[in-house]
Amino acid sequence: MYYSRKRQMIDLPEEMTAIWSCTNENCNGWMRDNFVLLNQPICGQCSSLMEKSEKMLPILANTSPNQTKR
Repeated sequence: MYYSRKRQMIDLPEEMTAIWSCTNENCNGWMRDNFVLLNQPICGQCSSLMEKSEKMLPILANTSPNQTKR
């Protein structure tokens, strides 16, 4: 008998989410706004400035007690 290791993909609910995107056109770095600790974050991949935008992403709640931005 054959058992496939592939699991069925579950459709996760998505919503428009506020994100920060890297301004460097050669970098595709981005992060969710509710996981950012600074008012103006810097890209962790290339150290460029980031700009606010939106992206369709699966719903994810940040339950960290350290959510205040500096």
